[in-house]
Amino acid sequence: MSVVIAVVVIALVFTYINGFHDTANSIATVVATKVLTPGQAVLLAAGTNLVGAFLGTAVAATIASGLINAGVVEMGSQLLICALLAAIVWNLITWWLGLPSSSSHALVGALVGAAMAASGNRFDAVVWAEGSWLKGHGVIPKVMIPMVLSPLAGFVIGFLLMGALYALLAWFANRRGWSRRFGRTPFVNAFFGKAQIVSASAMGVAHGMNDAQKSMGIIALALAGATAAHQFDHLPAWLGFLRVDGNPAGGFEIPVWVKVVSALTMAAGTAGGGWRIIKTLGHKMVKLHPINGFAAETSSALVILSASAFGIPVSTTHNVSASIMGVGAAKRFNSIRWSVVERMVWAWILTLPVTALLAYGLVVVFRLVS
Repeated sequence: MSVVIAVVVIALVFTYINGFHDTANSIATVVATKVLTPGQAVLLAAGTNLVGAFLGTAVAATIASGLINAGVVEMGSQLLICALLAAIVWNLITWWLGLPSSSSHALVGALVGAAMAASGNRFDAVVWAEGSWLKGHGVIPKVMIPMVLSPLAGFVIGFLLMGALYALLAWFANRRGWSRRFGRTPFVNAFFGKAQIVSASAMGVAHGMNDAQKSMGIIALALAGATAAHQFDHLPAWLGFLRVDGNPAGGFEIPVWVKVVSALTMAAGTAGGGWRIIKTLGHKMVKLHPINGFAAETSSALVILSASAFGIPVSTTHNVSASIMGVGAAKRFNSIRWSVVERMVWAWILTLPVTALLAYGLVVVFRLVS
């Protein structure tokens, strides 16, 4: 039982660190444009994350049963601990460097590496592709393809939405009776400052609906496995909430307390150390105004909400970053600091293989010392 509790604690640590990376992304633009203070943005993120965390469990189901072949390798507590530790190490490294890497891909890469090591290098330990893209499972259709397509969609939507907003403002400004009002930057900033609160809220809901569910899936999987193995049979009544009935390979309900704790822990992580990532996204990559922040948040929220509905664990980091790039490119292509973008892209490329190798090594070490 102590090992299972360790999984829950480490999963919450991962969730807290996820807040450094990904929840910070969801509020980076609204802070950078000075529409909200960091404190106000954190409160908004906490509330909307909590709402999003209760809107379905499709992503949690993908993490729990759609990536690792339970018939080949058991998703035991030791494997989960090694995967979580590998993802945590990578997240801390990239956080310290101020790079908005993907916590989602860090976790997936670590799960794959740990499963390969635990199975004795069996290729079929991982569900690579099974069924169709939207309705099936597997690392390729659920992770690798969306890893490319979702940021591309964020960039394109951000570019088109920003261009449409510029055209709309120009049209209003040229109409009789509107020119003075819409020609003034303070009015535009005030209007989109209010609109950006709505778009930031949508981004927070999207983030809770996707990212918070990843930790939920890990925690619920560990609890379901322990329940099925009768490790909780002699628990006192007041610890009965730890039992999760169902098949560890899928088909179990995620308890309400797991959802609440995961969402609140992620919000706490945002408050604790998210400013490094906010600075990179909101200040270093491209200069943002409220209208730019509104377009970037709306674009990325659309992509993430769509992916969440199909259980696809996409990266909030990648989508927000790509949307900001698209918005910046619509303004002026050379307004983007491409040196910062290059460092971010390298972090994206390295995340899956590095975390897989880290988790693989941790499983090997764990077996040698145990």
